[in-house]
Amino acid sequence: MAVLKVHGSPMSTATQRVIAVIIEKGLEYEFILVNMREGEHKREPFISLNPFGQVPAFEDGDLKLFESRAITQYIAHDYASSGTPLISLEKMPTLVNWMEVEAHHFDPVSSALVWNIIFKPMFGMTTDAAAVEENETKLAKVLDVYEKRLSESKYLGGDEFSLADLHHLPNLQCLMGTPMKKIFENRPCVSAWSQDILSRPSWAKVLDLQKHH
Repeated sequence: MAVLKVHGSPMSTATQRVIAVIIEKGLEYEFILVNMREGEHKREPFISLNPFGQVPAFEDGDLKLFESRAITQYIAHDYASSGTPLISLEKMPTLVNWMEVEAHHFDPVSSALVWNIIFKPMFGMTTDAAAVEENETKLAKVLDVYEKRLSESKYLGGDEFSLADLHHLPNLQCLMGTPMKKIFENRPCVSAWSQDILSRPSWAKVLDLQKHH
């Protein structure tokens, strides 16, 4: 069987999302480091794998994919019998609903906060305080919806951990190291859910990658 290949950076939240799924599934994979500081993601050979010049890119034999959530769904479906079941056909409508919520409600505001609070200072850029304030307010409203949902079930998609939860991990990890942590901690159900999913062994292995690259 062909070994899965992930081309990306361990600092990239989208790359982390893909690796977390592979580890949950207990699959073998090869990690190919893309040096983004050198601009490798904007030129060949990488650009032939992802024409948008963004990490990650993924290969499974002849199959090539490059959107992180498309990759995670492919792995969860195609390797359904391996490792942790991350999707459930019976609960698919609910799972898809909350996966869409993550992509369209949680990700835009959390990514804006991660960019402004963590990455801008890292690159010597000035944090936009107005953008932080605006997105903090938006995140609080999103998490109010989550709090209600998580008061009804242990996880977003139901009583089992699924892709709907896993997709949150990279930005959640980043924000827990910032003052935004309080927005999660102030909501008991969201706080318990956050601690639960962040403590998964697979996620610890994803974070370990950063030490080795």
